[in-house]
Amino acid sequence: MTATARTTSPTRRSRPVRAPALALAGAAVVLGAALSACGAAAADDDEPEHRAFDLSGASLTVDSDDSALEIVASDAQPEGEIAVTRWFQGTVAVGSDPKVTWSMDGDRLVLREHCSGVVADCSAKHRIVVPRGVAVTVESDDGSVRAGGFRDALSVRTKDGSVRVTDTSGPLELRSGDGSVRAEVSSRTVRAQAATARCASSSPPCRTGWSPAAATARRPSTCRAAPTGWTPPPATAPRTCPSRATTPAPMW
Repeated sequence: MTATARTTSPTRRSRPVRAPALALAGAAVVLGAALSACGAAAADDDEPEHRAFDLSGASLTVDSDDSALEIVASDAQPEGEIAVTRWFQGTVAVGSDPKVTWSMDGDRLVLREHCSGVVADCSAKHRIVVPRGVAVTVESDDGSVRAGGFRDALSVRTKDGSVRVTDTSGPLELRSGDGSVRAEVSSRTVRAQAATARCASSSPPCRTGWSPAAATARRPSTCRAAPTGWTPPPATAPRTCPSRATTPAPMW
């Protein structure tokens, strides 16, 4: 009798997917969805928020960390009060939910955006209406600034963003660390400093941050700030403006 030996193949068993692998797969899906939805725009907010803040004095400081700003002086705005409208859109794939806050501390309006995490995409805009007779100072870390309607002093300083002022007759001080500055105003005094600064004023002086350390006064004309290291052209070169002040002005 012949004996036949049979070889039995080992039984294969399915292994459950571990929780870390599931978490990574879920994160990949979330990241993919977030990446496909990048490009938040505050203008897409169809339901902006509105709020009024009391203002006891004749000056206001707007302290913003990351928002586009529009600031308007209006006769229609009641004295002792400012009106603020806020638009916001934001998503964070992994991390805390994005949010924006606003508060009034004395004469300082503080605007903050909290948007951090993996694939964070946020955009904010604020429109601030102030009554006539209020001097405004804007301190912005990031975001464009638009302003108009001012008869009183206006100072705008932004580290990163363009600045544009129109329909204004009060004294102006405008500065952008990384962005253009443009003023189309009737102000008697305009001081501007930026990589590119242009001012059109119907009354002198219009001063921009020329380099080397000298400012120009032009009446009336359009002024453009030269980049750092600019060398004045020869006396025979044609000039854009009819006159220039010979007294140097401080760079601010």
